[in-house]
Amino acid sequence: MYTSYRTHTCGELSARQIGETVSLCGWVQRVRDLGRFVFVDLRDRYGLTQLALNAERDPKGYELARKLGRETVVRATGRVLERESKNPNLPTGEIEIEPSDLEILAPAQLPPFLIEDETDGSEELRLQYRYLDLRRPVLTRALTLRAATARAVREYLDAQHFLEIETPNLIKSTPEGARDFIVPSRLHPGSFYALPQSPQILKQLLMVSGYDRYYQICKCYRDEDFRGDRQPEFTQIDCEMSFVRQEDVLSIFEGMVKYVFKKILDYDLPPLQRLPYDEALRRYGTDKPDLRFGLPITELDAAGSEFPVFREALAQPDGLVAGIRVPGAADWTRKQLDALTDFVREPHRGLRGLVWIKYGTDGSWKSSIDKFFSPEGLARLCAPFEPAAGDLLLIAADRTSRVRKALGDLRNHVARQAQLFDPASWSVLYVVDFPLVDWDEESQTWQAAHHPFVMPHEHDLERLSSDPAAVRAQCYDMVMNGNEIMSGSIRIHRSDIQAQVFELLGLSETEQREKFGFLLDAFRFGAPPHGGCAFGLDRWVMLMTGGQTIRDVIAFPKNSAGRDMMLDAPAPVDAQALQDAHIAVRGESN
Repeated sequence: MYTSYRTHTCGELSARQIGETVSLCGWVQRVRDLGRFVFVDLRDRYGLTQLALNAERDPKGYELARKLGRETVVRATGRVLERESKNPNLPTGEIEIEPSDLEILAPAQLPPFLIEDETDGSEELRLQYRYLDLRRPVLTRALTLRAATARAVREYLDAQHFLEIETPNLIKSTPEGARDFIVPSRLHPGSFYALPQSPQILKQLLMVSGYDRYYQICKCYRDEDFRGDRQPEFTQIDCEMSFVRQEDVLSIFEGMVKYVFKKILDYDLPPLQRLPYDEALRRYGTDKPDLRFGLPITELDAAGSEFPVFREALAQPDGLVAGIRVPGAADWTRKQLDALTDFVREPHRGLRGLVWIKYGTDGSWKSSIDKFFSPEGLARLCAPFEPAAGDLLLIAADRTSRVRKALGDLRNHVARQAQLFDPASWSVLYVVDFPLVDWDEESQTWQAAHHPFVMPHEHDLERLSSDPAAVRAQCYDMVMNGNEIMSGSIRIHRSDIQAQVFELLGLSETEQREKFGFLLDAFRFGAPPHGGCAFGLDRWVMLMTGGQTIRDVIAFPKNSAGRDMMLDAPAPVDAQALQDAHIAVRGESN
């Protein structure tokens, strides 16, 4: 007669099942031998249930339980009992199982690290044994939340009449900013597919095809230098809409984020602020500001100052003197202030130093530049901060871009150090009105700030030829707790505007045809006004779980060097496979 392995999971039993006979399967989390009693914590994806074995009532099961090793896979059948010592922190903490039958389904060797939230395994070791790491409850919770997020996204978009459509993973290489991963074609010697950095052009073609609203949760690939929180393959929620203006797109996806937050976190997001790009840089030093705390950047009028650093900075065409005010930090020590100076001196920030000014609770002024300023002079310099007694002022002077970068980083650093915000709070906003193009000093050419299909602001079209730097793009990012989680734009659908942008970017007609001919041909047959966006699912889920790295919300991630420690990839392939793909083996003569 057929019987299933289990009647319940290890996370669903409660006092309602007391007296019932049940069967559970799972992994042994730990064994506690208390003499006449042995308690076994049995774990599966859904939770943990305690088994209680008594030496007198079940000597055989008792002896077997005493010998169980961690991670042994077992099946237990028995009655649900009320626990004497209840555990209010455990969903199953009111009950325990007294097994009448305990069966080992698979023995296990001692794992190389503890399968617990607080593990003793290094990250490299845990990535090598990722299938064991994934048993840890913290990762189970993260991947469960990830699945629930994807499900909520689908629910919302389906209700908004979006169609989920798959696009291919073997496409033509197109310029999108990073290097493509390329795949050799065996049937077409010397030719290669590319793995998509995004489905950007394909989703635009779907709009030309009349599908109106599209989405997919898809893998994307970028062959770029590795940094701590990037992966060569990542997942994005990719979306496109027809017959929309920018506000339509922002409204739809604000609604999606609010829906997901309410469904997954039971959190009501307030309306999302729209912050212009220029204002974000001026006030926060970055286009992805964290607004869970204040500390805005204040620009100062230091013209005529005798302080050499201020004078040298303002002698540059783009020099700036600016700073941040840290409330109540006038009592910070010299050691703390020196550490902040070292922070802004780090090579990727590049400031020579940092000026600090303390406005004491007694109304006195003390600073690192006292010999250049009288107390009255310091008060005049710092008046734009509107300081209160007890405040600390931190000031930088250099080129505008360097000052903003350093103060933007310093702002985040100080807020964390001084615990100026609740880590459980949320800052979600849109940054809008990005520049259309950036000037590249090395090549002395204009480069697309995002990609060459972004529609300029209608009011800026006449500046395309006369003042490209002033042209704003109909481009937008969503920023969550200081992280960009979505980027998108309204696309160019008119061939005359597309030709102007291509000309500005220095693309000849031949290059346009070679790189984008199929898209330009499609536009000739009637393209609707359209726009869309893409969310980084990995980063979004990381933020919702409170994690520090996207590796903890990806089932099988690469390490920080781009290697799969478990599969040992990338790895060489045999010479025959290279020959079949028409790739010469290194060292072979032609």
